[in-house]
Formats: sequence, structure tokens, C-alpha cells
Amino acid sequence: VWAQVACLSQPLGDMGGSASSLATTDVDTTPHVVKTSPIPGQKPGTSGLRKKTKEFMRYPYLHNYVQSVFNTLKDLNVPVEGGTLVVSGDGRYWNDKAIQIIIKMAFANGVGRVWCGTDGLLSTPATSAVIRCREAGFQPFGGFICSASHNPGGPDDDFGIKYNCENGGPAPEKMTDLMVAWTAKIEEFKICSGLPDVGLNVPVTYKLGGKTVEVFDAVEDHLALLKKCFDFQQIQKMVSRSDFSIVYDSMCGVQGPYAKRIIEQELGAAPGSATNADPKEDFGGKDSPWHGHADPNLTYAVELVKTMGLDKGGNKIATEKPPPSFGAAADGDADRNMILSSQFFVSPSDSLAMIVANSHLIPQFKDGLKGCARSMPTSGAVDLVAKKRRIDCFETPTGWKFFGNLMDSGNPKYFPDTQTYTPFICGEESFGTGADHVREKDGMWAVLAWLQILAAKTEATGKLVTVEDVAKEHWAEYGRNYYARYDYEGVDKAKAEEMMKKMSDMSIGGTTVQGMKVKCNDVFEYKDPVDGSVSKNQGIRIIFEDGSRIIFRLSGTGVAGATIRLYLEKYESASGDLLKHQFEVVKPLAAIALEISKLQEFTGRDAPTVIT
Repeated sequence: VWAQVACLSQPLGDMGGSASSLATTDVDTTPHVVKTSPIPGQKPGTSGLRKKTKEFMRYPYLHNYVQSVFNTLKDLNVPVEGGTLVVSGDGRYWNDKAIQIIIKMAFANGVGRVWCGTDGLLSTPATSAVIRCREAGFQPFGGFICSASHNPGGPDDDFGIKYNCENGGPAPEKMTDLMVAWTAKIEEFKICSGLPDVGLNVPVTYKLGGKTVEVFDAVEDHLALLKKCFDFQQIQKMVSRSDFSIVYDSMCGVQGPYAKRIIEQELGAAPGSATNADPKEDFGGKDSPWHGHADPNLTYAVELVKTMGLDKGGNKIATEKPPPSFGAAADGDADRNMILSSQFFVSPSDSLAMIVANSHLIPQFKDGLKGCARSMPTSGAVDLVAKKRRIDCFETPTGWKFFGNLMDSGNPKYFPDTQTYTPFICGEESFGTGADHVREKDGMWAVLAWLQILAAKTEATGKLVTVEDVAKEHWAEYGRNYYARYDYEGVDKAKAEEMMKKMSDMSIGGTTVQGMKVKCNDVFEYKDPVDGSVSKNQGIRIIFEDGSRIIFRLSGTGVAGATIRLYLEKYESASGDLLKHQFEVVKPLAAIALEISKLQEFTGRDAPTVIT
């Protein structure tokens, strides 16, 4: 038996391609208790715990955090004992080792069954779909996702881990606070140290004494759920048109297998439409055009942006051949998306508003949309749609977990006495869009939502309708929220915090700066309309008399130093000039923001790292 299990742990391909089941009853699954001590700084940000890979690799960093999660779950009476746990990730460097450690710790803590995607891969939205929909649905008590999202992967880059609950969504703040408390007092962890590693390269079920590891096709559950949301046949008709072409760039992240299966096989796009579709542990590495930074924006998705006939500033450039009619990109863990058409980029804020405005064309919302939401820094474009359509609209802090309660509103299990806001669509300016089919932002869902809208409009008009066509039609009805985000990455954290503190203490309402009158300024605070919880210090807002906004935030998703995010928004009514370049329109706001914040003095930066 020992030799047999060792065989199963060999690299990809050793087991062939067929699913099987193997009972291995003599494997040592004895839990061992190992003494440890707290490791400072194990506090999750907006999307889990992220650190440099080498820090995670330093024993027992991962062990301490995982045990702290299990301790928290047991304190909260989560049914860990004999339960099912999902464990997978985005394929970045050290994912394979981390998954094996978590499996051994899960069994030592009483878990009865572990589910893993093939090769240890599951996109973040697919993990949520597995938790909610696999088998009879809601079988696991939760899941670990090994990912640092859009951050680079590799031995000298970033690693991350986060826990998702039984509803498929990220652990709420009240739970992560308890996890952090455990990291500060932990004295021991449990692990089945005698258990060999298990192979994850093909679908197979391992029966290890009284424990089970089930490996399944990473794409199947997410695909099955998406087929319930969209009319694949209608999209196929548009994809088959001679004047339609598509490129979906996965940037060597986990979306590759999903893109090949859904875009090329299910929808019938030409072979090669899914580009950079082989997941790599370094997301292509330093030698790739995006330097291993699988982040779908104009700065990093340079290969796609060039193919679509644009430069990183969103300006049109000449191309060797006509650009495809539709383009999209995904990040490392496939929860983010970028949408383009030929020589045209639609901002994530506008994308959210346009999907909400056209939601009646998506089968998922055939009975109507009840609610929508955006993160506070996201432009107010969706608010205008919601107001006209009489849909409840919410402004939340940044972080997908804040949408979770709204999606579970009215659910008898969680919030039986609250108003129901689902069906529901939500999004963030940081290229995240999704709906209540899962409890994570979903890059593939956003791409299919756009394809569905274009397919429906193309069928109705008899001619190919593009993203640019939809955008111009939208602006003509609602006006345009010109918008840009400046990222200052890797700045000195202490200086960044000092700058934010000084702005928090300012009171500049009623003053005029460079000719623009300030209406008010504040530090954003959010009271959850579903559970009543309050989240403070969620960003600095400066709002002008004409409705323009300047927002400052310190990002919670970075690893090295601090990232200052500056958001700029200026509204132009439907009767105004709607076709100017968005980055040019907001430049005067950027000058005001730099004057008020003294950012250059605090950081020494003369220009942002990224503009998008």
C-alpha cells in the first residue's frame, strides 16, 4: 500500500487520463500534535493572508495560520468533524506543497473528506461554485483557496491563503478577527505527518483509512452553473459569425483550462482564441510581456491590449492585422476581468453599469433584478442605472466579502427577517464583477454576461453589435462618469499611513482648490444594512459641488510596502461631450488630489506605477 500511494504522488500524467477509485486502508492517518509559538503579522487583508512566498515557506508559518483557522471554526461550532473541505488554488509557486500540508492538517483536525480540483487547481469563483453546487450542493463546510490573486507568483514573489465559508463566500471580518486572535496565542498544531502526499493530476478518489480525498475535473462544476445563467446557444450563434472574433488572455493563470473549455469548446470560438491558457507557477515569469504580473488592466495585460489596437494609455495604435471584435483578460485566480472591443476599452465601473442596464437580456435575470452594489471607490455610473430602473443600490467598502450579506439577504438560514435583494449584480473598479450565483467576483461570468448582451443585441438588430456600440448607447442615455485610478505601488508604509492620517484630520468643505469648490470630505464608514455591523476607516472621500470625486485608499491586497490608490471621477451629462479620453478629463482632479494630499512629498513619487 505504501508503495502504491507513493506511485500516485508522481508528477502530472503518471496516472493517465481516466477517473478511478483506489482504497488504501493501511495508510497512517494518526494525528500528531506539534508544539509551536505565535508568529507576528498573520493578519488577513481584504482578500486573505498574503505575504512573500518565502515567508509562507518558512516552517511553521502556514501550519500556524491553518491551525488558527481550524481552531476558530471549532470555536464557532462549524461542523469540521467528519465534514467535507475544499482545498485548491491558482497554481502559483508552492501551491502543490501547501495543498498537501493543508490536507494532512485537515485530517488531523477531524475533517473526513477533502475535495481538490485536478492538479490542485480551482479558480476562486469555481471554488465558490464547488462549495455551493457540487453533488447535492452545500456539502462542504468551507474551503481553503491558495492564491494571492493578481499578485506575481514565484519563489521571490507572492503567496496567499484565504478561507471561504459554507455559503461559498470569503470569511467575514468577525470570523477573520477570531483567526487573528488565535494566531497570537497558538501553542500547537495538528497534522497527520505519516500520511504520504496524494497525486492530484487526474480525477480519482483516495480512501485513506477512514478519510477520503476526492480529485475532480476543475472546470465541470463552474461550467454547469454558468450554463444555468446564460443561453450558450444564443452566444454560439454570434461566435459563429464571420465578422466576429474573440481573444481571451488568461495570462498563464488558472483561467486557462476554463477559457479553453468554455470559449473554444463550448462556444465554438476558433482554436487559439484562448491565449496564454497553460497555467504556470510564475504566471509566465519575468520574461513574459506582463512580467509575471497577471493583472488584467491596460498596464499589465500588454499583449492583449496591443492585439486589440491600444496602448497602455488606452490610445489607439496601428496593428498588423485587424483587431478582434471582442477581447478579455483574466488575473491569476480568475476572479477579475477586463473587457475590450476593437480599439476600445471599457472601464470596470462602466462595465458594471452597462451589465446592470442590460440585465434583462441575461437569462439569469429573466424575472428581474432586485439589487445591485458597488464598492465606494467605484464610479457612480451604476447608481444612475439603479435610480432609473428603481433597483436598490448599495455603496460598500472595498472587498468582495461586503457584498456577501446583501447576496444572502432574506435567506432563511442566515438573515430570515431582512429584505431580499437578490437577484443581484455587483462590482468593483478593480476589475471585479459578479452576481449572486456564487459568492466571489467571477471573471468568466463577466465575460459571458457581455457576450450574452452582445449576442442578444446582434440577434435583434441583424448586425454585429460591439462593446463600443453598447457603451456609446449607454452614455447617450445616462451620461458618462469619466474615471481613472492611479496606483502608487511599493511606497513606504509608514509614510503612506502618515499621509492618510493627515488627510483624515482635514476639514476642507466649502474651500476652493484650483478653481473647484469642495462640498465635503470625510472618512468612509459603512453600516451593513443586513446585519447592522459597522466598518470604519474605509477610505478618504473628497466630494466637489459639481459631483466630482477624489478618493484615497491604502490597498489591502499588496505584499511589499504599501499601495496608495487614488481614484478620480468626473460626471458629464448625456448632453455633454461623451467621447473624450477619460484619462485626460480627470487630469485636473489628479492635480488637485496631489496638492491636497502632498503625496509627492510623502512618497517621493513623481508618477503613479499604474493608471487604469
